[in-house]
Amino acid sequence: MSIFDALALPSPWRHNNQVDIDFPLLAACALLMGIGLVMIASASSAVADTNTGNTFYYFIRHMIYIVIALIAGGFTLFIPMSTWQRYSGWLLVLAFVVLLLVLIPGIGREVNGSRRWIGVGIFNIQPSELAKLFMVIFLAGFLVRRKAEVKQRLRGLAKPLMLAILMGVLLIKEPDYGAAVVMLGSVIVMLYLAGVRLILSLPLLGILLALLFSIVGLQEYHIARFMTFINPWEDQYGTGYQLTQALIAFGRGEWFGLGLGNSIQKQFFLPEAHTDFVFSVLAEELGMLGALATLALFAFVSVRALMIGAWAEQAKQYYSAYVAYGLALLWIAQVVINLGVNTGLLPTKGLTLPFISYGGSSLVVCCISLAILLRIEWERRTHLLSANAMSKAQIAAMAKGVRDAR
Repeated sequence: MSIFDALALPSPWRHNNQVDIDFPLLAACALLMGIGLVMIASASSAVADTNTGNTFYYFIRHMIYIVIALIAGGFTLFIPMSTWQRYSGWLLVLAFVVLLLVLIPGIGREVNGSRRWIGVGIFNIQPSELAKLFMVIFLAGFLVRRKAEVKQRLRGLAKPLMLAILMGVLLIKEPDYGAAVVMLGSVIVMLYLAGVRLILSLPLLGILLALLFSIVGLQEYHIARFMTFINPWEDQYGTGYQLTQALIAFGRGEWFGLGLGNSIQKQFFLPEAHTDFVFSVLAEELGMLGALATLALFAFVSVRALMIGAWAEQAKQYYSAYVAYGLALLWIAQVVINLGVNTGLLPTKGLTLPFISYGGSSLVVCCISLAILLRIEWERRTHLLSANAMSKAQIAAMAKGVRDAR
């Protein structure tokens, strides 16, 4: 079957000669991307002008990222969930390969002391974003294949947790603690959603926590960062500088904000204003009302993704359901951690805000995740390509029917 035959198969793009997509989820995510584009144009203007002489440098690059992300998401809509399930093991292998490659000097690019990117021309690819997505896709398939073993035997639970811990160690080596926490947290919750008994998981969770503390807790600068998070004003011009500047941005915004483009903190007071701390600039310019409206969009997107998972589970499309739950958990964890860091509720760590923060890898993976959710919702409604998976013969027969119809 050629790629053209595959593109002609029924999909959300081509169903009964019309586009058939979950519009509420798509519209909410599009609004978030629009807010992100506007805020990046504002938050990055000062640093872009100083570093490149072009006020719209990061804005233009982010527009390019959006186009790439939309193309990637558009093609993802054509991929049946049965295909993701069939190749989930290979995708996990690919995730480990790229996480190892990024640690090799000369391949991985080091920025601000962290080796998290692989350079491809003028762009950087962040393997941790792909790794989180592929872990969810693999784990969903594992839970479907070994559901009884995961529920009843410690060995069945240990296998996915050991893989997650290994991936977490590679992420910490970069270091990318935020991605490690998001991935491990999502894996654990997915296991509980699959019906894992608490009595089986407690010993393994204890081991997992002990490993994390042994890797993270013994570093002096981690302890210093934690103490700064508790009281950033104690060293507001040192380790607490970034957080105090973010809190000042929230204070300046009050209820209605200073107005779009009028942020003072983005004028070199707040580091990473267009990436990790873009929400602080948003709160300063749009005020508490703008921040709450953005938070409401995130809440809607997250709940909608969880509902898509529940609908798929009711339709007995268990693989699709677990994937939807996992993707929703990734979004929820990243939003909670990013907003917690911006508001001083959590220790400072680099983690993008989905659909809004500057960064190509994050945006592309977010759009691919959105497309997968849209595909799951469409397959559930149309009862096509369910978790039972179409065989190659069925797909070939459908493709032959498409050719004959021409």
